[in-house]
Amino acid sequence: MSKLGDLGARLYRGEVGYDFVGKRFLWYGVSILITITAIVAVAVQGLNMGIEFKGGAVFTTPKTSVSVAKATEDSEAASGHDAIVQELGTGGLRIQISGVDTAAASDVKKQLASDLKVNEADINADLVGPSWGSQIANKAWTGLGIFMVLVVIYLAIAFEWRMAVAALIALIHDLTITVGVYALVGFEVTPGTVIGLLTILGYSLYDTVVVFDGLKEGSKDITKQTRFTYSEIANRSINGTLVRSINTTVVALLPVGALLFIGGGFLGAGMLNDISLSLFVGLAAGAYSSIFIATPLVVDLKEREPAMKALKKRVLAKRAGAAAKGESTDDGYDAGAGDAPEAVAPGRPGRRR
Repeated sequence: MSKLGDLGARLYRGEVGYDFVGKRFLWYGVSILITITAIVAVAVQGLNMGIEFKGGAVFTTPKTSVSVAKATEDSEAASGHDAIVQELGTGGLRIQISGVDTAAASDVKKQLASDLKVNEADINADLVGPSWGSQIANKAWTGLGIFMVLVVIYLAIAFEWRMAVAALIALIHDLTITVGVYALVGFEVTPGTVIGLLTILGYSLYDTVVVFDGLKEGSKDITKQTRFTYSEIANRSINGTLVRSINTTVVALLPVGALLFIGGGFLGAGMLNDISLSLFVGLAAGAYSSIFIATPLVVDLKEREPAMKALKKRVLAKRAGAAAKGESTDDGYDAGAGDAPEAVAPGRPGRRR
């Protein structure tokens, strides 16, 4: 068995573990800081909305020796509007000009053919109306809203309302961070971006549900025992699925990273950036939130219940009594050794980290 596989087995059995839940306020602080940064970035810099949302024209040229800087200058002079020029892997250029209507597009195309020294018939022109972009945006918001409602209803039925609330907060957290990164790097927001955002919501939810399922199983009849508190069982659920989450996230990030850094960077395939950046950032944020945000939030909500408070008192009282007698409890806490309960991963008796 590989070292990673052996570690995963030991985490699952509770022989080792990291106190994610106990340090939850640290993770909350990190997430709040990142989220505030993302919100400020969107408020200050705004989003670079693609031509599909603003309306205008997109010209795709054949291979040309003209540089991107020169093409940008010529495009703005020909249209009288700001232009965004991207070099394609074929050696051609993709020129986006907002505010260009159907009447002006023909003149701009003719002028571009002259400036770029290419055949006018070889330039492909696509016109996009602003009303179409508005419809796409409205449908995206509607789809997102329906998705969120269905997620909350499903999780509330399959698990409980606290888990539904925690998952919803984690999803909003992932969306905010992804949108903030778009504002910081200045990548265009296109329909591809919207598709990427909706895709990462499902992936983020998948990781979260895996942990929740383990927590639901581990906390069954929890009040009938005095070995572990709810937070300790939640922490064991996270540790038990930790290696699985890391493996699935890394495997998912590798092809997406290839799209973003190789396809979008080295090959100049600018349109790949639209969807690959949202997927890359969203997948990473989703893996983070399922471990550091969603489950700790469930613990905070759950341990407000009188039954969970009473359980925690019984568990701590039992450990205090064992410590006074110098005995070893059945939860792996050796009272005579001076260990703190938090330092021992819940699981097999007598096993310490």
